Amino acid sequence: MRLITFTQDGSTRIGRLNGDEITDLSQSNPELPTDLVAFLEAGDAAMDAARAADGKHYSLSDVKLESPVLRPSKMLAVALNYRDHLEEVQEARPEFPTPTVPILFTKQNTSINGPYDPIYLPKESEQLDYEAELAIVIGKRARRVPKERAMEVVAGSTINNDVTIRDWQLASPTMTIGKSWDSHCPLGPSLVTLDEVDPTNLEFTCTVNGEVRQQSNTSNLIFDIPTLIEHVSTALTLMPGDVILTGTTSGVALWMPGQPWLKEGDKVRVEMDQLGAIENEVVADPVGTIIG
Repeated sequence: MRLITFTQDGSTRIGRLNGDEITDLSQSNPELPTDLVAFLEAGDAAMDAARAADGKHYSLSDVKLESPVLRPSKMLAVALNYRDHLEEVQEARPEFPTPTVPILFTKQNTSINGPYDPIYLPKESEQLDYEAELAIVIGKRARRVPKERAMEVVAGSTINNDVTIRDWQLASPTMTIGKSWDSHCPLGPSLVTLDEVDPTNLEFTCTVNGEVRQQSNTSNLIFDIPTLIEHVSTALTLMPGDVILTGTTSGVALWMPGQPWLKEGDKVRVEMDQLGAIENEVVADPVGTIIG
């Protein structure tokens, strides 16, 4: 099943996607929550109701697709979780150790962006970078989950671009500020449940203006999905809707010759086998001071 969050006539709600046709769950079953986090909190009964929902209410051209998850309680990201990305870092910085446990950081939920919405290039930096990633969405409240049961708590998977302001990231001992600018976490286009797609073996690419910058397979993760869930849930209670960004592969602009940072007008596309694609254009940050 493919679950989406969409806006139509000024109202944002969730639906089930079948090809280009949308079943509006609020019309098929008004008792279902209209927010995906609340929907996941409603448990297996809500999932069953969504699968049973009937009606084809809209086509994709009728609506605006949003990030499947709008405001998760937590977004946890993993650094250096592909061997080739680790090697490109260690080539430039030989003193960098090989991780023995996942390197985790947080990405603030205000950075979440729609799958086709623009990415803001701020005036404070020109070092705007891309990172194609698989995102895992948690479906059940979970603590101390062993690896052999980890996939029981996964609602499904989606695509992420972990957009990064490199100089802000590297200026601080922690990565949060360089990873969390507004609009710098496009997610989507849908949340695909595990009964439809196994996220552990998916080919993916990242292109900038059609040029391939990154290419790998999710099977190449150093710390796989069950290991990540076991590790994180040992310390933190995972909640429905929480997002784990599993890490990126080699080819980011930071470590490429000439450092080809993203610039205004660039179109960044992340495509992942069976999950679809997200594509975002880089624009100058249009947002000024906001108070209240």
